[in-house]
Amino acid sequence: MPLFVGSEVYRGSSYGAAHPLRVPRVSTVMDLSRAMGWLPNGQFRASPRAKPAALTLWHTPDYVAALHSAEVQGCVSDEVRDRHHLGTLANPVFGQMFSRPATGAGGVMLAAELLAAAPGAIHVPGGGTHHGLPDRANGFCYLNDPVLAMLAMRRAGLRRIAYVDIDAHHCDGVQHGFAGDGDALLISTHEENRWPFSGALDDTGGGNCINLPVPRGLNDTEMRAILHEVILPQVAAFRPEVIILQAGADALSEDPLSRLALSNRAYVEVLRALRPMAARFLLLGGGGYNPWTVGRCWTALWATLAGYEIHDRLPDAAQAVLSALSWGGGGRPPPAPELLTTLLDAPRPGPLRAELRARIIVLARRCPA
Repeated sequence: MPLFVGSEVYRGSSYGAAHPLRVPRVSTVMDLSRAMGWLPNGQFRASPRAKPAALTLWHTPDYVAALHSAEVQGCVSDEVRDRHHLGTLANPVFGQMFSRPATGAGGVMLAAELLAAAPGAIHVPGGGTHHGLPDRANGFCYLNDPVLAMLAMRRAGLRRIAYVDIDAHHCDGVQHGFAGDGDALLISTHEENRWPFSGALDDTGGGNCINLPVPRGLNDTEMRAILHEVILPQVAAFRPEVIILQAGADALSEDPLSRLALSNRAYVEVLRALRPMAARFLLLGGGGYNPWTVGRCWTALWATLAGYEIHDRLPDAAQAVLSALSWGGGGRPPPAPELLTTLLDAPRPGPLRAELRARIIVLARRCPA
């Protein structure tokens, strides 16, 4: 039975009124799933908060101590800001700056232990912070829970791990952690010429990294080609014991921090195709800065993972959850009406552009026979 690992720490927790992560995300998925009857007590686990010592599995003790102290003190020194990138515009000081990411890390490390003990599938929407580095915060990510999950899996006896990342931004922190590791396959699709400006097509990370920068306007047709010609052949050839899918929702059309054009049906298609390829499966969140599209996408993925049927129209209780959301300030437009009444987007097909076709061919040729 698939499990959902969540926490109330995300409800009301915000990076600040001017930050893209002022919007609710994980709490929306929990509320929508419960409104749909998709989160019975037997499938929900409260995420533990990882203790500082557990985080030093990858992060440096000095950094973990600085992060914990910043939450307690509510401020950082200039030295800490310069050394660890805490207290910046991207990585601000806020009330749960240690406890929130430590909860995400605790959730994925729990999932790693559970999956090592027995086959299954687990969704941790609070996970997916793929930019964090060993000694500093990076790109809204104070910790790197995918790396911690992979290391916890290794410690528990799982060796071959396929990590697939369809976030709009390159998983620079995960590549930093596992580049050159022959028992880890890292696949990343991400918008070209967008922060962190890494993950070039010819960047193999020592041989185990498949990086596909995609042009603006990536559509469902193009994502399907990537899935069937790059992602699935690579994963099949690798024969993983466990698959991790980082499903950052910022590649959706409505997201304010990318210029990609996927529907959430493309995400569902990736999940459905990957799930049968390993006995153990970990589904993570990641980016995503439109509260309506993130909540709908990750809830649809949970329904897909857990085998619940998604109907064309949401019941009143679920519509009420979406109607109560807001941008939390700023001048962004209200959501389109269908974002309040449905869970799945209309398909967003389009042409398979020649520039992307050429990149797919390059990566397809790298796939082991």
